[in-house]
Amino acid sequence: MEKLKEYFKELEIELSEKQLTQFQTYYDLLIEWNSVMNLTAITEPDEVMKKHYLDSVCLCKGKNVDLINDTCVTNRDISLIDIGTGAGFPSIPLKIVYPNLKITMLDSLNKRVKFLNAVIEALKLKNIEAIHGRAEDYAKPEKLREKYDICVSRAVANLATLSEYCLPYVRKGGLFIAYKSEELEKERESAAKAIYVLGGQIEEVVNYTLPQTDYFRNLCIIRKNQTTPKKYPRKAGLPSKEPLT
Repeated sequence: MEKLKEYFKELEIELSEKQLTQFQTYYDLLIEWNSVMNLTAITEPDEVMKKHYLDSVCLCKGKNVDLINDTCVTNRDISLIDIGTGAGFPSIPLKIVYPNLKITMLDSLNKRVKFLNAVIEALKLKNIEAIHGRAEDYAKPEKLREKYDICVSRAVANLATLSEYCLPYVRKGGLFIAYKSEELEKERESAAKAIYVLGGQIEEVVNYTLPQTDYFRNLCIIRKNQTTPKKYPRKAGLPSKEPLT
């Protein structure tokens, strides 16, 4: 954990003893549950710290991401939804570092949701919930549509597909932030139509390497300027099979 503390200092984040303990407990639970279900292929402590913990919190590298502003976080609880959260990345690390965030984690696999609830209980986290369901289903007006300041996703899907899954959850004026590990230029071009149709506009693309590594990453930060048309997202399967390109 001392090493993790050093890594976070490179992001200008000072972790408290409580936060370090939470990260350690999270790791212990991740390894314990991973022995009986598939949560992550990354299990070595240093790799988890860099590729999961640091990568999740590198969202703070976005110049226009309000949650890095301490005053904003203190004065108003910012709502965030994580689509396809898996083992809780980036949601759980973000919640540990920015405890005032109000977070919803959505995942289509119920056993992963059970793991996330165990983490929430063990870490004594407040204002965070894990929901079992598909992104297409919970984006309906009577559920979670356009309720969030920020939507994030580290899911493995092209940007056009992710935009259709995620932008419906973002309130007008809010942000959709896609975590990407590859060069974005071609993907960005092919997703331009989808982002526009769904009410968004790319505001910033942040390229970086994770601290003390050569792991390339980028963030695609999309501002939602218009309400998403009611017909999106389309029914299950279509956003991935027939992206809006």
